[in-house]
Amino acid sequence: MVLSGLDPSGGAGIQADIQAITSIGAHPLPVLTCLTVQDTRNVYGAEPVSPDLIKQQLECLAQDTPIHAIKTGALGNAEVVEVLVEFVQKHSGVPLIVDPVIKAAGGGDLADDALVTAMKDKLFARAEMITPNGIELAQLGGSDDPAEAARNLLQTGCESVLATGGHGTGIHIINTLYNHAPKPMEWEVERVGSNEYHGTGCTLAAAIAAGRAMGLSPRAAISQAQNYVHRALLHALTVGQGQRVPDRGILWER
Repeated sequence: MVLSGLDPSGGAGIQADIQAITSIGAHPLPVLTCLTVQDTRNVYGAEPVSPDLIKQQLECLAQDTPIHAIKTGALGNAEVVEVLVEFVQKHSGVPLIVDPVIKAAGGGDLADDALVTAMKDKLFARAEMITPNGIELAQLGGSDDPAEAARNLLQTGCESVLATGGHGTGIHIINTLYNHAPKPMEWEVERVGSNEYHGTGCTLAAAIAAGRAMGLSPRAAISQAQNYVHRALLHALTVGQGQRVPDRGILWER
């Protein structure tokens, strides 16, 4: 099950989630949380979907369809978080992968202070994994030191934090998994090109959730998702005048 916003450019958000989950081999159950005015360059506006409508959709789906993982992206507002937390409490055994979307890569806001507070105070404690990029990690964790910021987020109650390194520099992207083990675990992935891409965070988190839904361990799901994203970036598409978009429709052999 995926709760995320609609990106009309098709680069990020719910469409990225649907494509990634389908490519990995799972079936997405998409629930829209907000509508955006957005292109490959930035986000210019967003409007949340009615929390009551989202609640009805979640309850309807749960009565009909087995749910093996839940992935979240942009959530619209704090009221949507309330609805989601209530739903997750009823399905506590289902892995919850939270991509804490706050800003678009172009700098446009996708979360106000109330939404950020609701995620930190209520949603993160239910999460198996949070997947912030470097900017989100510093803002949510209250520190420019990644390790300290991740420890602060672990104190909210989440099981693990996957700090993604796509916003950094260098020939390799380093993604770091922090949990309650003595040492974090790192993956090095070759950086493709010198520019950032539109929708890589959505794609990675959705692919991880798909792997978990299909029975992979968290670490195996991360490894598979990183390989998938890397291949999608090797075939990135020039959709508009801004950032390039991962080709999530590539053939993927599991």
